[in-house]
Amino acid sequence: MKRLFTFISVFSLCLRCTAEALFSPTWGFSLDIPVGLELTEGDGTNSFTFQSPQGMSLSLKVYPQAASALSIARDTQSRLRSSGQTSPFTYDGKPAAFLELQFQNITGWGLVLALDTEIHLLALAYGPARSTHLQTLYLAALNALAPTSRSQLLPGPVIEYLYPRTERKQVALFGTEQRALVFTNDASAAQALIDLEYTLLTQYQSSPLWTQAWTRFYRVIHRDSFDRLAHIAFILEREWRGPALDFAERALKWVQSFAYERDLSLTKSDFVNLVSAATEGRGDCDSRSLLWALLLEQADIPAGIMVSAQFSHACGIADIEAAGAHFPWNGTDWLVAETIADVAIGRIAASMSEISEWIGIVFD
Repeated sequence: MKRLFTFISVFSLCLRCTAEALFSPTWGFSLDIPVGLELTEGDGTNSFTFQSPQGMSLSLKVYPQAASALSIARDTQSRLRSSGQTSPFTYDGKPAAFLELQFQNITGWGLVLALDTEIHLLALAYGPARSTHLQTLYLAALNALAPTSRSQLLPGPVIEYLYPRTERKQVALFGTEQRALVFTNDASAAQALIDLEYTLLTQYQSSPLWTQAWTRFYRVIHRDSFDRLAHIAFILEREWRGPALDFAERALKWVQSFAYERDLSLTKSDFVNLVSAATEGRGDCDSRSLLWALLLEQADIPAGIMVSAQFSHACGIADIEAAGAHFPWNGTDWLVAETIADVAIGRIAASMSEISEWIGIVFD
């Protein structure tokens, strides 16, 4: 990440790199770039090309004036002499297009997203056709694009293309008498995103960038889940209204009541998508901790999670003044919430209390 930031600083007026994402102040789009990609080409304003050590390329180009997303997609396919298909769809209420790239010995995928009424972003993720293992990286990189500030808290465009949210349904919230609205495919879409990102995460297991990739994994799930859980969070906030500490305690008791669920096969993620966790009352420590933190965030209480590879565990953290165990991270003393054991907020097992074995992940 240090090399990436050094290179991007040349274009500091046009593209900023933060701990969470790349952001273009000129055009307003952002990208939670997969770990390890580095900026190699571009003018710093309208075009950027990133490459991975595995041979994947990600090219971004801004079209300040264009007829439509579909016309850009078709023109791109024509210029590349690509035999892939082009499919229109809608993202965040605006016309968009999804491209399948097949030209020469290159395969990949692409997106055209609206940044404004007449401003579009073309993104192409591609590499050698023989490198089939890169397909996950292509889709994860494209899905990490947020064309506007609003879409930074919406499901990514690839998942939205594959699982469009069109109809809502009422669902019962586990352990309560409350019901909330979700889209019919929210749970399956959220799980597909988790499966995609977990497949990508496993590619970093022996990499020195493992911690950064692990942190990004939770950030991407948080982004995908935030809007899916908006009405659930609203209903529970209304049910548990009160001071921040009271709300946090009631939310904690709720997730602590879930059934413990973990897949030890390591063939897939044991992270239960947060829609299923909230409606079916099941999940491991990280699913419960992220759900708890997201509920607090939607109630305007700063929150996040802390994770430990050493302890194979996750807890919630919140910026709330209260007695108990606290976790210092990024200048804030966070109150700890153990989401698996039936203990009060601010309690954590002494065997897991070594601060240096934990990392914090916050999302604002």
